[in-house]
Amino acid sequence: MATIGTFTKNSDGSFSGAINTLSLNVRAASFRPNEKTDPKSPDYRIFAGKAELGAAWLKTGDNGDFLSVKLDDPSFPAAIYASLVEMDEVHSLIWSRSRSAH
Repeated sequence: MATIGTFTKNSDGSFSGAINTLSLNVRAASFRPNEKTDPKSPDYRIFAGKAELGAAWLKTGDNGDFLSVKLDDPSFPAAIYASLVEMDEVHSLIWSRSRSAH
């Protein structure tokens, strides 16, 4: 597992922060609440500036609520899957390589 971003929760329910990997450096990323039109619609849309970078769904796990995140961009070889979790009053974007990626 690797922390690829840190975010702060805002009073309007959105999150703002940065995403950093070896090939991605987004200094102004935001998770904005999405008006759901279907039960499968994402709970959040993720933006890098004005460009949409992905989506997130609210999930409940053993340690409480978290966001299941999918980041994608035409420059990526494949989508990135991660989780936005609260750790020590900061929301961390945690990436873990899929076990089926061998």
